[in-house]
Order: sequence, then structure tokens, then C-alpha cells
Amino acid sequence: MHKPVLAFVLVAFGALTAYTWLHYGGLLEWLAFYTRDPASWQIFADLVITMVLLLVFIRRDAQATGRAFWPWAAFCLAVGSFGPLLYFLTARKKSD
Repeated sequence: MHKPVLAFVLVAFGALTAYTWLHYGGLLEWLAFYTRDPASWQIFADLVITMVLLLVFIRRDAQATGRAFWPWAAFCLAVGSFGPLLYFLTARKKSD
């Protein structure tokens, strides 16, 4: 992974998240938006499926590289996409 690209995505996504939370007023309002109609349910389900797939990948990667999985899993579930982004940003460079 190219860490400068991941860092840029993390900062840009963080700015978008901050703007969205300011616009909607916080976590409960944001969750209400994603549970209001079937189109929102589909987006939310898509995000859940994607997070599960990422957690499977992170688990395998953590086992292969000797990193602890469960703290990262809890972090990913708590903060969404910030978790995988930070997981990959903090990965040690593989030696060949």
C-alpha cells in the first residue's frame, strides 16, 4: 500500500466526516439518516458487508504479520473506515 495515498484519503475522509457530523448534528442524527428508508438501508448494509470483508482481510494480515487482531477489530467497528485506514497506515514495511 502507498502510505501517502492512504494518509491523503484518511485526511480527506476525516474532513468529510467532520463536515457531515456538523451538518447532521452528531451520531444519533447520522444513524437516523441511514435508517429512514430502504435506499438508506441498502447503503448501510453495503457498509456493513464491506467492513466484515475488511475485517476478514485484516485478521489474516494480522496473523501473518504478528499483529494483534482484536484491538483492531474493536477499533474498526467503533470508528468505521478510519480503522482499516489506520491499520494499513501503521503497518510495518515487509522485508523481502
